[in-house]
Amino acid sequence: MSRQQLERRLAASVGEAARSARMSAGLTQADVAERVGIAAEVYGRMERGRMMPSVPTLFRLCLALRLSADVGMGLVTAASVGAALWEEDSKDKDHLPEMRRLLRTLRRMSRGQLKLMNQVASAILPQR
Repeated sequence: MSRQQLERRLAASVGEAARSARMSAGLTQADVAERVGIAAEVYGRMERGRMMPSVPTLFRLCLALRLSADVGMGLVTAASVGAALWEEDSKDKDHLPEMRRLLRTLRRMSRGQLKLMNQVASAILPQR
């Protein structure tokens, strides 16, 4: 097998493992890209096996997806290391996709917009 073939195979393996872990976690490509610190388009190319991440990016990807590097590089299957790639606590709303999307939107707002959003949220929440 040539070096180029090996690199393509490795990129495809990383992409498949990342997609599987991302979907199991209920994350979007944008969610993962944000956690890893790369553009969503770059993450999409990695997930499709079109590009191989650098070692530091692969490390951050494995951390963000709670993915074993062995699984990520195709050395073992997820089933052989426990299959629990992501354990989401339903009581912890910080991990919900809706919460992550809302936080991304809020981060783009000005201070005045944030104050207004806080007033809206306070108005729609039940009073204690």
